[in-house]
Amino acid sequence: MKSIKRRTFLCRSAAAAGAALGLSSCSLSHSTSQSQTISPIAGSPVAARRPNPIAVSTYSFWRFKPQLKMPIETCIEQAAEMGFDGVDILHRQMESESVAYLQNLKRRALIHGVDLCCMSTHQGFVTPDEQKRQQNIDHTLRCINIAYEMGIPIIRVNTGTWGTSKDFDDLMKNRGIEPPLPGHNDEEGFKWVIDSYEKCLPAAEKHGVILGLENHWGLARTPEGLLRIVKAIDSPWLRVLLDTGNFLENPYDKLEQCAPEAVFMQAKTYYGGGLWYQLDLDYPRIARIMHKHNFRGYVSLEFEGEEDYRTAIPKSLALLRSAFS
Repeated sequence: MKSIKRRTFLCRSAAAAGAALGLSSCSLSHSTSQSQTISPIAGSPVAARRPNPIAVSTYSFWRFKPQLKMPIETCIEQAAEMGFDGVDILHRQMESESVAYLQNLKRRALIHGVDLCCMSTHQGFVTPDEQKRQQNIDHTLRCINIAYEMGIPIIRVNTGTWGTSKDFDDLMKNRGIEPPLPGHNDEEGFKWVIDSYEKCLPAAEKHGVILGLENHWGLARTPEGLLRIVKAIDSPWLRVLLDTGNFLENPYDKLEQCAPEAVFMQAKTYYGGGLWYQLDLDYPRIARIMHKHNFRGYVSLEFEGEEDYRTAIPKSLALLRSAFS
């Protein structure tokens, strides 16, 4: 058997690859000899954009309805059966913070083939009470450690609100707007929030857990407020987590303002009518906005409607898959 010279072997291999791509052996031979890189062909798998992975928040199964609260283990199983890529855990839904419980959730996710991609938490730093702010700093540090234990790369965080609304229903009736506490103002609030998150950043960096600041009422209710905090801190460990349902007016312009800083998205749907309000969101348009700014991260469903989750969540998944593909 005659030996094949290395150059001959490479040329034949290149020709075979070229045939698969519809290129002639001559053009391949020329590009190889000139040490040029072959550009991907439009429409080929190499040139195609990878779709955004789609997750579901465990909140989608619960929605704070007492009769619907289910174990996170069950949410993981349901998410896998429905075809999601990941699960976004609601901290308030967890039954324990023990190491055994956390590792069992991680094990359950692996077995069912889904990522634990986010943990949604709640903080409140908009208060003149320094002790309360420290309690929320300690809570955030604990949540960073919990996420680290489970291999979760980002936690959703908030600014908190002034607390001058009677309750959440009252806050929603006023479109998320509330006055500061008597004798105080938003400028003080921004300082408290920025100072508090700066104290959390060393732990976030040490454990590799991003703090995803959400447009979740309070001082981050507007793009200007949200970006003011993120840019003041100016750290890769505090970025934007965009919620499509929390800009109640002109959402598309506001989402685009924040898109360049976003690393994670939570996407609302309202089948059966919204629990507090309902937005008619154009997800193909939202996807175009996010893709324009090269957003490649997770899109996590937060179903917030009255319809049975067993029909509403699969419909929501189909909607988001279609939009973000």
